[in-house]
Amino acid sequence: MLGVSIGLCAYWYHLGVFHDLNSMQGFLSGIGIVGPLVFIAIHIIQVVIPIIPGGISTAAGVLLFGPWAGFAYNYIGICIGSIINFWLARHYGVNFIHYVVSENTFEKYQHYTKDQTKFDWFFALAIIAPVAPDDVLCLMAGMTHMSFKKFFWIIILGKPITIAAYSWALVTGAHWLTQLL
Repeated sequence: MLGVSIGLCAYWYHLGVFHDLNSMQGFLSGIGIVGPLVFIAIHIIQVVIPIIPGGISTAAGVLLFGPWAGFAYNYIGICIGSIINFWLARHYGVNFIHYVVSENTFEKYQHYTKDQTKFDWFFALAIIAPVAPDDVLCLMAGMTHMSFKKFFWIIILGKPITIAAYSWALVTGAHWLTQLL
């Protein structure tokens, strides 16, 4: 698997996809549906195993696929990853959470889970807030008595607001920067 990854990276480097946004976009459009599916899969993995900050992958979606398609692919990947996090925490508990999240981070948010009604409201508001640690909160929600149905609808209805805010900020910021330069 590592060899295949290195080989693909070398091939893409040779094509220039790491040097030029237009080359990357051309490459992605040339491979059809595979490009968006790979991006969504990477996004799902990034949510479950937070290797890179979510804002970076969200920005990449907008840059690579444009604001509308990027929004859609980000939304799909983030929602699926969030649901997986909830399910993993619900089924594997604290041990799994400690595998993904530091003890300090866990302690920081655990006190919110003591009162279920307050946690439900806190969770819903945090999911809408663009800077909240959504992945951690989805894990914490999985350890509470929150129903999957409630969790699902908070994610499905709340995530578009955050993703749209990130997408808008990126498009607006990029436009502003190009005007400066």
